[in-house]
Amino acid sequence: MRSFASEPEKAKLGLWAKAVRVLRPSHEHTAFSATLLLMASIMLARVIGYLREMYVAWAFGAGPQTDAYVAAFQIPDYLFYLLAGGTTSITFISIYTRHTARGEEERAQRAFDTTVTIMTVVTLIGTMLLEVFTPQIARLIFPKFDPQQMELCIYLTRVLLPGQIFFYAGGVISAVLLSRRMFLYPALSPLLYGSSIILGGLLGAHRLGIAALAYGALAGSFLGPFLINSIGAAKTGLTYRWSLDFHNPEFREWVKLSIPLMLGVSLVSADDWILRYFASGGAGEISRLNYAKRLFALPISILGQAAGQASMPFFAKLFGEAKRTAFAESVNRSVYRVGSAALLATALMIPAALPAVDLAFRRGHFNFQDAISTATYFGWFSLSLALWSAQGLYARAFYASGDTLTPMVGSTLVVLASLPVYASMFRWHGYTGLAMASDIGILLHTVVIAWLLHRRGLVPLSGIPWSEVAKALATAIAAAMFCIAVARQLGVQGGWRADLLSLAVIAAAWVFAVVVGLWLTRSHLWKDLQRGAQAPPMAEPRPVVERTEGRVQP
Repeated sequence: MRSFASEPEKAKLGLWAKAVRVLRPSHEHTAFSATLLLMASIMLARVIGYLREMYVAWAFGAGPQTDAYVAAFQIPDYLFYLLAGGTTSITFISIYTRHTARGEEERAQRAFDTTVTIMTVVTLIGTMLLEVFTPQIARLIFPKFDPQQMELCIYLTRVLLPGQIFFYAGGVISAVLLSRRMFLYPALSPLLYGSSIILGGLLGAHRLGIAALAYGALAGSFLGPFLINSIGAAKTGLTYRWSLDFHNPEFREWVKLSIPLMLGVSLVSADDWILRYFASGGAGEISRLNYAKRLFALPISILGQAAGQASMPFFAKLFGEAKRTAFAESVNRSVYRVGSAALLATALMIPAALPAVDLAFRRGHFNFQDAISTATYFGWFSLSLALWSAQGLYARAFYASGDTLTPMVGSTLVVLASLPVYASMFRWHGYTGLAMASDIGILLHTVVIAWLLHRRGLVPLSGIPWSEVAKALATAIAAAMFCIAVARQLGVQGGWRADLLSLAVIAAAWVFAVVVGLWLTRSHLWKDLQRGAQAPPMAEPRPVVERTEGRVQP
C-alpha cells in the first residue's frame, strides 16, 4: 500500500520509532545510545535526589539532626565499599561477557550463581557484625558528636545496614544486564531508590521524624538495585540456583580481581568520609557540605558517570579482542570530550552557584546564610568537575584491561598523601578549606591514575589532543570571568522567581561567551562531540571471527 506521508512526517516517525526502540527493555544499545539513556536516567535520578534534599532542607534544615542522618550512611557505605560492592558490576562484567561471547552460557551461569550466593552470604554476615558493633564504630568515626546526635546516628545506621545486601546482589544482577547491553533496568534502579526515600519522608516524617527517610532508603534498596534488576534479568531468561562452590574458577577470578578493590581505598569514596570526619565538630557543616556535594554530583553523573558506565562494556570488548590501539584511542577520545565539556560546564557552575543553591534549598529551616555557605562549598567543588569526570573513565580503562591492583595501590597511596592536605587546609581555611582539599586530592588521584595507564603502555597521554583541551580551558576561564561579572551585577534578591531570572541571565551570558570563545580559538570540540554522537569510532568494534580473552562501582 502506498504511503502518502511527507518526508518531514516520515522523519518524525523514524525518530519516534528510534526513541521507542531505545526504550525497549530488551534493546541492545550502542555506546552512544547507552550513554544517552544513562544520562537521561541519571538526570532524572538527580532531580529526584534534589527533591529529596530540598525536602530534607525544608523539613529538617541544616543542624545536628541532619548531620546525624548524613553520617548514618557512612558505616553502610563502608561495608559496601569494603566488599567491593561499588565495583561489583564492573569487575563481574568482563568475566560474564567473555564467556557469553564464546557461547559458554553454562559457565557464565555458574559464575553468576556462585558469585551471588557466596557474596550475599558474606554481606549478610558483615551486616550482622556491624549491627552489633555500630555504637563502638560510630563513636570512633564521629568523636565530636554529642550524646543525642550519637544515639540518633547509631539508630539510623542500624536501619540502613540491611540495605547493603540488596545493593550487593543487585549489583551482580545488573552486571549481567550490562554485559548484554541492556541498560534500561539498571537505569531505572536509582530512580526507584531516590523516590522511595522521598516517599518514606512524606508518609512517615510526622510519626518517625528523620528516621522515616532511613526506612525509605531501606525500602528503596530493595525496590531499586535488587527488584527491578531481578525482573529485567528474569525476562532475559537468567535463572538462579543456590551455589556455594568456592572452587568455581570464575568466582576465584572475580575474587582475585576484587581483592585490591576491597583492601584499597579510593579518594572517590574516601572524600566524603574525610569531609564528614573533619566537619563533625561544626553544627550543620556536614549537612551543608553534603548539600553542596549532592548538587555537584549532578554534572559529575551526567558527564562522568553516564559516559563511564556506558563505555565500560565497550572498553572491555575492545581489550578482550586485543585491539590495543583502538582501546587506547577510545579511552583518550572519551576523556578529551568529557573533560573538555566539563571545563566549559565549570565556567557556568561557579557564577551560578549562589542562585542555584538558593533556588534548590532555601526554604523552611534552610536559611539564606546556609545557602551562602553551601554555595561557597559548591563553587570550590566545581573547579574539579573535569578531574572527577576523567578519573572515572581512566579507572574503567584499568578494569577493562583486567588490572585492579595497580589503580587501587595508586589510589590508596593518594588517599594517604591527601590526609595531611585535608588537615592542613581545614586548619588554615576552616570548612571551606575542606572543599579546597577535595579539589587537590582528586587532582592527585586523576594524575596518578592517568600516569599509571601511560606508564603501562595502555593509554598513552600523548593520545589526547592537548591543544584542543587548552582551547576549551581558555574559553572556560574567559567565560567564567565574564559570567562572574554578570552575576555580581545581578546579585541575589531572594525568591524563586529572582533566582530563576538570575540563572537564565547567567546561562545566556555563558552560552554567548562559550560560542565566541570556541570560535575565536577555532576549537574543534563541537565537531568532535557531534562526530562521537554519530559514530563512536572505537567504542563499538565490528564483529571478529576469532576471539581472545578479556575482562573488565558505584
